[in-house]
Amino acid sequence: MEIPFRLVDVFTPVPMSGNQLCVVPDPIDLNGSTMQALAKEIGFSETTFVTEAEGDRYAMRIFTPDAELPFAGHPTLGTAFVLVSEGRVTSPGTQRTTAGEVPVEVDVASNSAWMTQLPVVFGRVFEDRALIARAIGLEPDDLVSELPVQTVTTGLLWTIVPVRDGARLGRAQRDGRALGEVAAISGDEGLYLFAVTGGGVTARMFDAGHGIGEDPATGSAAGPLGAYLAEHHLAGMPGSILVRQGERVGRPSELLVEVRGERSGGWRVRVGGGVHVVGSGAFRL
Repeated sequence: MEIPFRLVDVFTPVPMSGNQLCVVPDPIDLNGSTMQALAKEIGFSETTFVTEAEGDRYAMRIFTPDAELPFAGHPTLGTAFVLVSEGRVTSPGTQRTTAGEVPVEVDVASNSAWMTQLPVVFGRVFEDRALIARAIGLEPDDLVSELPVQTVTTGLLWTIVPVRDGARLGRAQRDGRALGEVAAISGDEGLYLFAVTGGGVTARMFDAGHGIGEDPATGSAAGPLGAYLAEHHLAGMPGSILVRQGERVGRPSELLVEVRGERSGGWRVRVGGGVHVVGSGAFRL
């Protein structure tokens, strides 16, 4: 049995950078355990499996090497780009995952895509800042004392951690055991560290246990970060901002985040970036 796939770089203006993605675009009858095994085999942070595609709508499942996710950022943009560029669906369109429906827009000519993320929900403020600091290999004083460490979701729950400056952010180191302790308390997917830097924001993501470690670009966390920045009027937000990520893992990434206030209250979040199909092949089972 052959299962065709595409290799895609997401959140980058050029190929061979950004976050890597494997897309299985044909709706093939595979069970979840086979999907999980293929995601582990390819070894990227996420692999997507399209289960339906017609008109301007498609559905998919998302797997890390260790688990299935209800939603994720660069898999959304990368899968949408593959399907639109191959004429399988039209743009603008709608993506369906277990988290819900997400509007997507693809511009094949400019190698770019955007998604409007699910409604913003602000969660608990994490009071144990010493544990947070231990989880990222820093001291409590390295965090911005005036800002909360807080969970935020637009589809996946992330704990947003404000770091004082880019130098401290660069020194951060992932402590898997402490990250597990944080996740047990907050229920989050991991920590999204940020520092306001020249021309925007620099961020790093440490996962709590999906086999990723540090992610090069995390669209599902950049949206919540944008809402957090808007809520606290940081870095010129609400509005538009460039989030840089991935330098520490050798995959520089650029995530574009737009946040606008809703008339009914709350925030509307869009996340976009460059997308490049860099290869194709087939799994053989």
